[in-house]
Amino acid sequence: MAIVVASGTAVSTAANTKSADQVSGTYQFVGRGKVTLVAKGSATGMYLTCLIGGVAIINDLPIPYTGTAGTISVNDNVVASQKMNGGRVELYLRNSTGGALTTDYILYFDPQ
Repeated sequence: MAIVVASGTAVSTAANTKSADQVSGTYQFVGRGKVTLVAKGSATGMYLTCLIGGVAIINDLPIPYTGTAGTISVNDNVVASQKMNGGRVELYLRNSTGGALTTDYILYFDPQ
């Protein structure tokens, strides 16, 4: 059964900035298992970086799904799904545009 490591709804990122680490708390460190990142940006120009144990699952890649209507869907908005050895989980958002954008995201961990 998957555990939600981090999630955010309408997380605003200012123009031309990178967010602070979005993961904190109980599940900041995970063991061996599978991670799945689901994300949807409000417009093009949002980028994701996800590191687990210092290994980049996603390294500053654009969020391929955009829209301000509807919900985020595990079936439709998976950005990455990868088995990893574990370690510290880090997730960063970067806005490359001239205005503030929002992002919805969920990061799951499935111990295996």
